[in-house]
Amino acid sequence: MQKLLLLGDEAIAQAALDAGLSGIYAYPGTPSTEITEFVQNSKFAQDNHIHSKWSTNEKTAMESALGMSYAGKRAMVCMKHVGLNVAADPFINSAITGSNGGMVVVAADDPSMHSSQNEQDSRFFGKFALVPILEPANQQEAYDMVHYGFDFSEKYMVPVLMRITTRLAHSRSGVVRKKEIRNQNELKLPSDLRQFVLLPNIAKKRYKNLLKAQSLFTSESESSPFNNYIDGSDKSLGIVVCGLAYNYLLENFADRNVPNPVLKIGQYPIPRSLVEKMADECDEILVIEDGYPMVEELLKGYLGRGLKVKGRLDGTLPRDGELNPNLIAVALGIKDTFGLPVPDLVVGRPPSLCSGCPHIDSYHAMTETLQELSNGRVFSDIGCYTLGALKPYEAINSCVDMGASITMAKGAADAGLIPSVAVIGDSTFTHSGMTGLLDAINEKSPITVMILDNGTTAMTGGQDSQAFGKIEDICKGLGVEESHIRVLKPLKKYHAENVAIMKEELAYHGVSVLIPRRECIVSIDKRMREKFKKTNSTS
Repeated sequence: MQKLLLLGDEAIAQAALDAGLSGIYAYPGTPSTEITEFVQNSKFAQDNHIHSKWSTNEKTAMESALGMSYAGKRAMVCMKHVGLNVAADPFINSAITGSNGGMVVVAADDPSMHSSQNEQDSRFFGKFALVPILEPANQQEAYDMVHYGFDFSEKYMVPVLMRITTRLAHSRSGVVRKKEIRNQNELKLPSDLRQFVLLPNIAKKRYKNLLKAQSLFTSESESSPFNNYIDGSDKSLGIVVCGLAYNYLLENFADRNVPNPVLKIGQYPIPRSLVEKMADECDEILVIEDGYPMVEELLKGYLGRGLKVKGRLDGTLPRDGELNPNLIAVALGIKDTFGLPVPDLVVGRPPSLCSGCPHIDSYHAMTETLQELSNGRVFSDIGCYTLGALKPYEAINSCVDMGASITMAKGAADAGLIPSVAVIGDSTFTHSGMTGLLDAINEKSPITVMILDNGTTAMTGGQDSQAFGKIEDICKGLGVEESHIRVLKPLKKYHAENVAIMKEELAYHGVSVLIPRRECIVSIDKRMREKFKKTNSTS
């Protein structure tokens, strides 16, 4: 057996390779990105022709993975939690179509919003879809759960959701690999070729089958190796703890022995018999879970016997943010070990655009162009350019979700805010901006769309952009008039020229597209380093 020191993301990727993966599908999104990158950089994956190209967005990734499953192969699809919103349509329906080859969906949640717009809990999506959910407590469990998840998926012909969080995804631990590497599945079409046809008369039957399977999923949870009831002598309090939070609990006890009964949950649906066992034995229950109080809410409904259930809903634990050992210590009545508050002289350092970033010159030109107009007319999107909202630029006025810049600008123009400007990155444009642009074109909306083209998906590590070399053709194909597709050079020496072009397009009463194009400064540095390394290795 080989033991490796792996990130949680890497443990998931290595497990997928060892479990007979044929394809991984994803759009880069922190904290899930490293799963796909690990497969992309794997010689084993290359030698065995395992698909690992980036998808245009999470919806296309989910559908591609479902297609691979249809063909009988094992597929994994990865995304961050808000990416599951984008993939929700095929994800929810895949529970009804079911799977053929094993299918594992990994959603990486971001409690405390380290790099996200919200801290939504993907377990609710799994519960909504009525699919089994796996939630590892550590990197070894993450590795083991992938194997288990693929086997479970093929046993019950249903996709399996694995939910991880930032802290697990981006921390390292020793992981013991399985001795045997499983071969990829042979090509095998579904025995029922109508399985994936969700016409109402078929969907109704398949939905009834999914409902019938819920008792089987619960039975599997009751005997799951990832759900453990650990007895304790102090029955005044029972503790239900989910996933990674189990480690936070143990860190409060020097010998890692908790005096209270503990129900560790790593597989859902909730093992109801184990919950009832705790309810029979204990005076009250504390639920410790990173994310939303899903289990806490379920227990209040399940038990219905007046037993006190504490957690995030009643303020025993904070309602928002990541958990940590100190917060759990306070909830348990153990001495507060938070320490002294951070003194005021320690100033926070928010992220900022890189020195030499092309977006800086784009924002300077845009700000000067708009200075004679009222403020609040620039709708932006999700990417490193969102930092333009901060000082010293303060150039943008929105960041809601992927692709929202164009449609929000259109809506504002519909309301009479003319001109309205949309700022969107090249990768985000192909992810979910193209459809909004089509709406604007169809209605001849008086908006100016600025597609910041730095040639890469910069915010998540410099992955290839699906828009590379295609933006003008896409805009033409959608119907933007060619004379109103203008490519700019975001450099100081072209500042006056860029301002003049922007003013022309702002005055146009229709859809215009500006494309400031210059390579990401980080990508240049990376490319030059690789070139230098390659030159030295051959000399």
